[in-house]
Amino acid sequence: MILKCAIIDDEFLARKYLKDYVSKLPMLELVGDFNSPLKALDLIKSGQVDLIFMDIQMPDITGIEFLKTMDRAPHVVLTTAYEEYALEGYELNVVDYLLKPFSFERFLKAVNRVQELVEKNRKVSDSEPGNVMQKPQLKEDHLIIRADRKLYKINYEDLVYIEGQKAYVTFHTKKKNITALASLKELEEQLPSSRFLRIHKSYIVSIHEIESLEGNQVAIGGTQLSVGKSYRPAVEKVFGIQ
Repeated sequence: MILKCAIIDDEFLARKYLKDYVSKLPMLELVGDFNSPLKALDLIKSGQVDLIFMDIQMPDITGIEFLKTMDRAPHVVLTTAYEEYALEGYELNVVDYLLKPFSFERFLKAVNRVQELVEKNRKVSDSEPGNVMQKPQLKEDHLIIRADRKLYKINYEDLVYIEGQKAYVTFHTKKKNITALASLKELEEQLPSSRFLRIHKSYIVSIHEIESLEGNQVAIGGTQLSVGKSYRPAVEKVFGIQ
C-alpha cells in the first residue's frame, strides 16, 4: 500500500529533512512540498493526498488554524518545535505529533500508525456492500450496527466508550471492539444524554463507566482518554465541580 504524502513547512531545511526521511520509505510517495498551507489547499482538496506532514507555526496561517478550516482533511502528522501545541493537535484528530528535532525511528513509528489506521479503515470499508454507510439503529437500551458483514447488538450497559476515526467509529465494549462506518456527531445527538457524554472531538463515553478525572484525562475502562477544552465543563459537572 502506497501512501501519497505532502509536506507543509515554511522552513526550507525542515522540508529537506522530511523529504530525506520520506525517500527512505517505499510505502510513501511524495506528491508535493509547500512553504504554506494555502499553497497546498488545491492539491489537498483534489483528494490526491493520503497523509500530510505539517508544521504548526507558519506566517500566513498556523497548521492548527488550517486544520480547523477543513471539514475533511487527509491523515495528519504534526511536526513542530513547540510541545505546548500537542493537546490542541490531538483534539483535531491528528494521527501523531512529532517534536523537532525527531529521529528517523520516531518518524517511521508515526508512518506505521498512519498505515495501520488506513488499512483498518479500508478493511471496514471493504466489508460494507457498495461502501454505503449503514447507520446505527438506536433503541431504548441498545443499538444495532453493521460491521464485518454482520449485525451487532450492543447493549448500552456494555458500551464503555466510542472512538471517532474520520468516517469510522470504534465501539469499545466490555466484550470486544467493533469498528463500523458511522458519524460520531450523529451518535452524540441520538444517544441518551443521561447515559453518554461527549468529552473530546474523538470520544463519547459512558458516564457510568467514568472512574476518575485528573488534569485533562479521564480514566474509563482501564484507559486514559483526553478531555477536550470545550468539553471539560460538562465532564466537571459529572463530578459536581460547578
